[in-house]
Amino acid sequence: MDSTSFSLLGYPLGHTMSPYIHQELFKLSGLKGNYSLAEFPPEQLDTAVSGLKQLAGFNVTIPYKQKIIPYLDHLEGKAALYGSVNTVKIANGVCTGYNTDCDGFLNSLALYDIPLRGNVLVCGCGGVARMAVFESAMAGCDVTIAVRTAEQDPSEIPAAERLAAETAEKIPGAHVACTTYDRAGTGYDLIVNGTPAGMYPHAGSMAPTEETVAGSKAVFDCVYNPEMTLLLETAKKYGCSYAGGMAMLVLQAAAAQTIWYGAKFQKDDLLAVIARTQAELEKKNG
Repeated sequence: MDSTSFSLLGYPLGHTMSPYIHQELFKLSGLKGNYSLAEFPPEQLDTAVSGLKQLAGFNVTIPYKQKIIPYLDHLEGKAALYGSVNTVKIANGVCTGYNTDCDGFLNSLALYDIPLRGNVLVCGCGGVARMAVFESAMAGCDVTIAVRTAEQDPSEIPAAERLAAETAEKIPGAHVACTTYDRAGTGYDLIVNGTPAGMYPHAGSMAPTEETVAGSKAVFDCVYNPEMTLLLETAKKYGCSYAGGMAMLVLQAAAAQTIWYGAKFQKDDLLAVIARTQAELEKKNG
């Protein structure tokens, strides 16, 4: 096993920033690590995982965060709770799945002094939105899941209702409701965007209405490209606290390195990596 080599499993991986971020983090920790891409289509997943098990660990992204689970020996608590894995550690031939998206989310809020409390509106019901719903519920928040109307997408309201029911089942005492963006209203302590709305190159959209943003205290957008989405520009316009997804991307990677080999990072160093990664992304965008 190669104790300093790591990888990212996903398909496709054309626009990923993960190799850049992990190399920057390796520099901070002093590890002469290598981080490669394992871009395999679904029909080659068996072959991909066989090769990856020779490394010290790997990350997992779309479309394999759930599909990787049957290949693992154990799931750590949050990975088991969400049924979603984005980090795998390999030690003595044992593969353990973790979820560090939650670390990226929680640590990003802390980094920008945005409290996770009160009434939280989570936009979307898949992937990262699912994680935000669970974390908000575990923090004791009153959570509202907002999605598109049945006319816009007939699958989203039933999916949101299933997520709300699952959250209530897994987290005793959780308060979770569902709505649509046009009916979400105002008065939220935090809005979390877990949808692709506003992502480059379709930067002119956002999930919640302007009225909902204007009447809320803080906004966290999981989208990291561009740095200032329409949602964040709207939050800034109305004086809301706000933070974007690049911090989450870097901090979930930092959490993965802590799992892999015990890395520790300082706040100022992480802020510098976030800024450098944003600049590197903008160069890639042209």
